[in-house]
Amino acid sequence: MGKRILGLQAGHRSLEMELAATRAALQQARWRISALEKQLEEEKSKTVKATAQLAELAQSLEAKPQEQVFQAPFKANVPRENKRPPGQKPGHKAAHRPMPKHIDTHVEVPVPRDAAGKASCPACRCRLLRVKKHRRIVEDLLPARRMVTCYHTTSGYCPSCRKRVESRDKDQPPVPAGVDIHQPQLGINSLATAALLRMCYRLPYRQIEQLFADLPGLAISASGVTRQIQRMARWLDGQYDRLKVLIRASPVVHMDETGWRIDGQNHWLWTMLGNNAALYHIDKSRGQKVPAALLGEHFDGTLVSDFYGAYAKIDCPKQKCLAHLLRELKTTREKHPAFGRGRFYWRLKRLVQQMLFLKDNRQALPAVMYQGKLAKLERRLLELERGPPGGWQEANAKRLAKRLRGHSGELTAFLKKEGVDPTNNAAERALRPAVVMRKISGGSRSDAGARATCVLMTILKTAMQHRCPLLETFQILLTAHWAGENPAVLSDIFNKMA
Repeated sequence: MGKRILGLQAGHRSLEMELAATRAALQQARWRISALEKQLEEEKSKTVKATAQLAELAQSLEAKPQEQVFQAPFKANVPRENKRPPGQKPGHKAAHRPMPKHIDTHVEVPVPRDAAGKASCPACRCRLLRVKKHRRIVEDLLPARRMVTCYHTTSGYCPSCRKRVESRDKDQPPVPAGVDIHQPQLGINSLATAALLRMCYRLPYRQIEQLFADLPGLAISASGVTRQIQRMARWLDGQYDRLKVLIRASPVVHMDETGWRIDGQNHWLWTMLGNNAALYHIDKSRGQKVPAALLGEHFDGTLVSDFYGAYAKIDCPKQKCLAHLLRELKTTREKHPAFGRGRFYWRLKRLVQQMLFLKDNRQALPAVMYQGKLAKLERRLLELERGPPGGWQEANAKRLAKRLRGHSGELTAFLKKEGVDPTNNAAERALRPAVVMRKISGGSRSDAGARATCVLMTILKTAMQHRCPLLETFQILLTAHWAGENPAVLSDIFNKMA
């Protein structure tokens, strides 16, 4: 009996301990439930507020015009206007790459022969019938290989020049004055390739470093490439000044500008495009003094530009870009439907289109008829500038009419002078590679890098205008500078190379 009582007492104590633990867990559960109920009340309150805000937003969207409705941060799907598939029309003769002018290597590719010495099938060894000969042309690239050249030179002190002089080969880069270089230098091909990769193909300096290491096995750091490109720009700085003089003598010059950064500071990249040359210039200012200094005091050609005010006070004939005007008409109509329904919009748009049409058909019209149509277009443009009695009432029509009056005579210069374009697309296309480079590298890190960009891009763009091979252009110009044979007219070199 005693053992049973002891067992019951032990079981009772165990149940009491379990009950105490259960009560503690129950209390924690009650606290947790209380916290969750409080959080639920807060969420309900937030939901009510959000529902009220959503209702207000829906009402405001319904009250706003269609063009002011919030747009998604990505471009909307636009149906393709031209439904015709890309490429030539069905049945058109195929267009292939041009055949090479010469063949470097001939390789005979025989077929197997049977016991009788006749051509047989490589698969089943059956004798072939109607055997023919073929020529299969394959174009390929030679693997890039590093070539190291040791120039054995002789130096001595010249009493007349009072300095030490050294012999140098025409393809040997000059040694900087006062510096005894014992490390290997980059040759003319490496320099020209580095400049081409940076300025034409817009590769970052570290990728140029990696490319030289991967293909020809040439070890050079990114900072080394930067210094060599800046050094090339100093060598070719005289060519840059000659191209500036050549542009100032052009009968027509296209000009435009875009943003640029030097060591994180805002600057502006200007471009001038003439008939035979192009020029890039980076300046901290976007004011009128920059194009005035680039064009010079005696520029008497026609300046083609957009409506930016920096070009307004330059004393020369001008042609304003009609593409900018049409683009602004379109965007203003989209933002302000009332303007698009007005007479000013339709009359100005139709007038600009007729001016462009007259330019395209100038050669097909007699001179007297052409002059008559031109005079009629100018009268209609004058009527738009003045407007109806009392002037234009719509705000955007007033603004654009004022612009027409401010640029009177600068919208029809392309109809009076041969070689003048009605748009400034040429300068915008010249800026596009620089804009892509700015997108990749963010601009320049120093003034020397900015100057190198201007000089080398100027030479590259000019070579492209003359359809010259770009790598050969750098090679010829560097060799000429090293030999002290800088030409007076740089276009002569491009004309010979073209």
